[in-house]
Amino acid sequence: MTFPAGYRIGHATESERRTGCTVILPPAGTIAAVDVRGGAPGTRETGVFTPGNLVSEIHAVVLAGGSAFGLAAATGVSAWLRERGVGFSIGSVRVPIVAAAVLFDLAVGDPRAFPDEAMGRAACDAASEGNDASGAVGAGAGATVGKLLGAGNASSGGIGIAAVRLSSGETVAALAAVNAFGDVVDPGSGAVLAGARGPDREFRSERALLERGIPEPPPSGGHTTLVCVATTIPFDTGALKRVAIESHDGIARAVRPAHTVVDGDVVFALAPGGDCPSVPTRLRVGAAAAEVTARAIIRAVR
Repeated sequence: MTFPAGYRIGHATESERRTGCTVILPPAGTIAAVDVRGGAPGTRETGVFTPGNLVSEIHAVVLAGGSAFGLAAATGVSAWLRERGVGFSIGSVRVPIVAAAVLFDLAVGDPRAFPDEAMGRAACDAASEGNDASGAVGAGAGATVGKLLGAGNASSGGIGIAAVRLSSGETVAALAAVNAFGDVVDPGSGAVLAGARGPDREFRSERALLERGIPEPPPSGGHTTLVCVATTIPFDTGALKRVAIESHDGIARAVRPAHTVVDGDVVFALAPGGDCPSVPTRLRVGAAAAEVTARAIIRAVR
């Protein structure tokens, strides 16, 4: 399963320079919420989606490499949407609402390469329904995980997608761009699936931090896990904010340690705009959001 019908996903990838961007174009009438848990985020338009603010609809989510430079890709996406008449109506003007978050990949590829406006446009041109590409594509082109011992001893990260269908027939899906400081683990067994390659095969970053310490602090802000969760169940912005919060549980299950001071962990939650669902529905969606987030992270490294 991929994202729900009406969602289009596109990637622009520079494989040799190891950078890229990913765009998620939702159907009309989609609203958003966001929750930032990492200590070193790089974002655009996250403040728009505070419950009670004027605007709650969203027209694109952009995940990009290039650190802060990569936010330029969102400008290209905004221009692409404006040319097609997509945006929040203010009089005779339509302003696209484009949220973005970035990850740091400048240490593994060409440090002068980052997603720009042209790459943002290219990702939009490539966007299609049912796109479940994973691994080193788009924002995951230069992603790595397990950086306790430096980028040279890290494992490959990437893009991952997962989805579940609820008993009601509705869908909850997640796309993750995984560039974490910590290791990616199997939530059930705790086995490390991808992480820092240490002198012994059983090296675990979380355990090493507790038992060994590290000789030098890792580069600040060079790590992150970015997630976009989408459901077909209508929500209001206040209830949808809780889905974004609960999705972070999936990051904590699959990335250890997670939400550190050097990570920029961000979750966007998307849904059709509507009334607040019942409490049982909110519980089911929250549990599903955490589950698909963890699955998407695992698929990113597999």
